[in-house]
This record gives sequence, C-alpha cells and structure tokens, in this order.
Amino acid sequence: MLPFLAVALAAPAFAGPGHDGGHDHDEMPVVTNPDAPKRLPDGSVFLPKLSQRQLDVRTVVAEPQSLPRTWQWVGKVVMDPNAGGKVQPTIEGRVEAGPRGLPVLGQAVRKGEVLAHVRASANPIERAAQQAQAAELRASLDTAKKQLARLQELEGSVPRKEIEAAQTEVRSQGERLAAVAGSLNTAEALVAPVSGVIAASNVVAGQVVDAREVLFEIIDPARLQVEAIAHDATQADGVAQASASVDGGRTAFPLTWVGAGRALREQSLPVLFRTVAGKTPPLAVGQPLQVIVQTHEQITGIPVPAAALVKNPANQEIVWVHRSAERFVPRTVRQHPLDGATVTITDGLAAGDRVVVQGAALVNQVR
Repeated sequence: MLPFLAVALAAPAFAGPGHDGGHDHDEMPVVTNPDAPKRLPDGSVFLPKLSQRQLDVRTVVAEPQSLPRTWQWVGKVVMDPNAGGKVQPTIEGRVEAGPRGLPVLGQAVRKGEVLAHVRASANPIERAAQQAQAAELRASLDTAKKQLARLQELEGSVPRKEIEAAQTEVRSQGERLAAVAGSLNTAEALVAPVSGVIAASNVVAGQVVDAREVLFEIIDPARLQVEAIAHDATQADGVAQASASVDGGRTAFPLTWVGAGRALREQSLPVLFRTVAGKTPPLAVGQPLQVIVQTHEQITGIPVPAAALVKNPANQEIVWVHRSAERFVPRTVRQHPLDGATVTITDGLAAGDRVVVQGAALVNQVR
C-alpha cells in the first residue's frame, strides 16, 4: 500500500473542467535547462562545451620550472635629467610671448629655442632709485666729456696721460649709465634647455611671475626613467632584470637597471631604472607603476598569466583547473609576481593540471 501511495503523490495532479483554481490558462510550467552553466554544491562549475567556446576559455598544462625570485615595488615615472628640463626665470617680471607665441602642452621644441620673455618689473621706490642713479650718471658723464674736451684743446701743453685718463673716465661713465638705463626696461629670454615636448605649462601672456618659478617643463618621451622604492636595502642587490606595468599586469614592458641610492628616504631605498626605447607604452611624468624585479636567486614554481588569478568569496586568490570535459574546480594558490604579466604559483597546483588562463574571471562569475 505504501509504495502505491508514494507513486500516487509523486504523479502530477490535473484539475477538472472548471476547477483550475483561478489560475491563468496561458501560464506555462517553468522548465530548468539542465545544460546551462551552473555552480555545483561542491564549489566547482559545470560549463558545457558550447559555453566554453562562447566565453573563449583557454587552458595550459601546469609545468613546474626553476624560476627567479622576484620583488614587487611601487614606482613612478620621473624625468631623465639628461633629456628633460625646467624653464625658470631669474628675475621677477611680466611674461611676454616668444617668436612662436607661448608654447602649449605637447608642442615640440628645440634646444635653445626662445619660448617666452620676462619683462623685469620693479616697485615704484626701486624704479625711482634707479632713475635717480641714472640721472647722476648722466651728469657725471657730461662733466667727464667737458673735461675731456678741455684737455684735448690743450693737447701738447698737458701730459698725454691726463687726456687718456679723461677718455677712460668718459667710457666708464657711459657704460655705467647704459647698464643702469638698461636695467629699467630689461627683458630675459627664456630658452629651452633641451629638445623635446612641453610636458607642463604654467603661464599665460601678461602673467607676473617670481624668480625661480617653474614656467615650463620639457621631456623627451622616448627617454624616461622609473624610480621605485625598495623597502629593504638588501633587495637592491643581485637585480637580474626588471619590468613594469600600468594596468594591473595586462601590459608589461621591460626596464633597464640604472642603480640604487645609498641614502634612505623615509626608511626606504630609492632605486632607478630606465625605459627601453620602442618597447614602452605612452607614459606621463609622475604616473604610478608596479615594478617587478627579478633576482639571480631561483625558486621552483609554475608560471601562469596574471589574468588566471581571481578572488573567491573569501577574498582568497584562486585559479580554475579544468578537471573534466565540462567541469572546472577552484584551487586556492600562493603566488609571487614573475614579471609585469606573469606570476609564479608556488603552492596549490600540481604538474599536469590544466589551468584556465583566459576567461577565468567569467568562469568565476558562474553561479
């Protein structure tokens, strides 16, 4: 009797005519697609072959290798002191445009090119003092000229050395007057110290600027440097090669080691790299970077692209392993950066595992 009752309860029930319980006649039963991607109770993901092709999932076979130990530093782009420069006036004054007008951001300039002029300005008291000094010098010059004229009229009856001394006095007074008069309306030409492009412009026509104020910055985009911070001075020893990335590891570019400082800066050691021409994306001075430094020390691990790493709900780093044709399982791993685009898995993977290296983030989103 019990088996029959169980079958009867499990069988679908149909309402007779006029006993539809008030439900809509057009309502269709909900049907679950058994072939849809889904997260299984054990945390793995069922992903049909069709979905794998749609998500463009790609895998590689894990192979342990001997890889260099790396350090990850925070860096920023800085100006090469031999390929960049700053333009600063040495006097206070008003800015006037150069022959080609005031340079704008991104404009190419040549070494020695006049970018602008600074017309010297002085307060009324200083200007009055200069004008008074010029008046005194003009009077002294007139007196010296008259004295020279009288001595020249008496030439032959006065010693020659007195005439020469009077001529020297006239020249001296004239030069002093020219110097003081020129200082009343002098203008300093601001020239480009190097060839490159304008990276920063902090001036407009007519602006009054102070001495030593930075008006323009010029850089050579093909010759930039990267300054990083090593938190331990020993990390700067034994550097084999380095790379950097600006987008979380998706795009990496090589760096050339220049050297390390020998004075700590805020308890850290500054180190310097140089970008490689033709292999560097567009950068801006001051732009933050992630610098990966490889040392001569070797460790054993499995290299995978940084894009293979994702986070699980517990905020742990995991990779997805292709266990069977349509099943993917998560693996919690420990990793070290290898370069700007690759990491070394030191724990959590075994040789022969098929690791998802493309589409891992999409697999991780399946619920």
